[in-house]
Amino acid sequence: MLGMALAAIDGTIVSTAVPQIVGDLGGLTVFSWLFSGYLLAVTVTLPLYGKLSDTFGRKPVLVAGIILFLVGSVLCAAAWNMAALIAFRIVQGLGGGALQGTVQTIAADLYPLKERPRIQAKLSTVWATSAVAGPVVGGLLAGYADWRWIFLINLPVGAVALWLVVRHLHEPSRPRPATRPKVDWAGALAVFATGSLLLTALVQGGVAWPWLSAPSLGLLGASAVLAALTVVIERRAAEPIIPGWVWRRRTIASVNLALGAMGLLMVAPTVFLPTYAQSVLGLGPIAAGFVLSVMTLSWPVSAALSDRVYNRIGFRRTAMIGMSAALLILLAFPLLPYPGEPWHPALLMLLLGAALGLFQLPLIVGVQSTVGWAERGTTTASVLFCRQVGQSIGAALFGAVANGVLAARLLDAPVDGLPGDLDAVTRALEDPGAFSAAATDHVRRAVDAAVDYVYIGAAGAAALALLALVTLAPRRFPIITEPTEAAGAAKAPGRQDAAS
Repeated sequence: MLGMALAAIDGTIVSTAVPQIVGDLGGLTVFSWLFSGYLLAVTVTLPLYGKLSDTFGRKPVLVAGIILFLVGSVLCAAAWNMAALIAFRIVQGLGGGALQGTVQTIAADLYPLKERPRIQAKLSTVWATSAVAGPVVGGLLAGYADWRWIFLINLPVGAVALWLVVRHLHEPSRPRPATRPKVDWAGALAVFATGSLLLTALVQGGVAWPWLSAPSLGLLGASAVLAALTVVIERRAAEPIIPGWVWRRRTIASVNLALGAMGLLMVAPTVFLPTYAQSVLGLGPIAAGFVLSVMTLSWPVSAALSDRVYNRIGFRRTAMIGMSAALLILLAFPLLPYPGEPWHPALLMLLLGAALGLFQLPLIVGVQSTVGWAERGTTTASVLFCRQVGQSIGAALFGAVANGVLAARLLDAPVDGLPGDLDAVTRALEDPGAFSAAATDHVRRAVDAAVDYVYIGAAGAAALALLALVTLAPRRFPIITEPTEAAGAAKAPGRQDAAS
């Protein structure tokens, strides 16, 4: 949990310190890469770390990830300009990728199927606490100390996590392979390069350059070529980073697609709800953050209780109930009154957290239970990788939708010269004297319409997740029964078809 906290809080603690960082280092035009670079490094390394943990064990990968993350933190604190800070954030992300995937895999190794909801709910609580505490801690450190402390604070937490892992995490001894394991470094490089180009195109398209410009088309074209090359390399590799069975097995393929769609829909609340709360409801940044944070309160509770549902009706049906509820909640958002009260979207987010907790955890627990130890790291990494890629695609897709709707609604505005970009409009609304009363109301209604369409798009992503489960997922997940890692019993694993 401490290892997971390192990666979780680092995704949010930087956000409130950006003004101080830019004021000290400069680089206003590229500061978004503080987040994009970290996300990119985490995402593209997940498959590699999953395979390495299956080959060499979880503990070495987790220890290496913590050390690399702490080295990146020290380097970030010592950064002398924005370019250096972005580069060191990528180093942090290289460590964060090992933390995210390996911790989830270890949870499945150490706890039997019956107890996994409890530990997974605790890990979800880590993310929930980080989502709330990260911006607050980052703001306090940047305002009353120095922004460099938001990276140095990782050192004591990471040191304790490293000591606990080294001292107390004991993996059972396993028979050594007859031949020395081979690492598919060519496949790892190909996956890294493909993911880097694709995510760069998605993150920067429509922001740093237009979607139909040469940079966007060039990056997308190059990523398509590299993707084809990656497939060729992986088919020829003896131990591929992304083995073909990840997509040939219906259970794993359906969960990958379903959680990829969930990553897509998560962009609506996490990215656009704070904008809605500030621009339409007129809330401050902290209050807007609390409107979103209520989702993180119901999510772990729902996840912890989900085993009472899937033990009765199965993983697939439980996930379908959760996503069906999420679909209805997302469709309810455009029906909220204008301008409405803050508790209206907060209530929907509370319900959405409960629905997604009922959706995500049964699928992760279920898919981890269909594979043995030697395939669990790769399987877990593939699920998290698809979720991260879905989130990147959602940010690009829904950003284009929101800006398109906003521009169309502002064509008949009562004043000229209004910005057509959602971020620029949001900043302009923070100045009380920027527009007349009529123009302000028109702009707020335009933002309201733009976010409504994003939520409709998110509902479409929820429908895609349901479609993947209905058409691909087997009614009964083929559960593998094997001795718990903690007990270390020497018993041959067997496969059984369980209702779950």
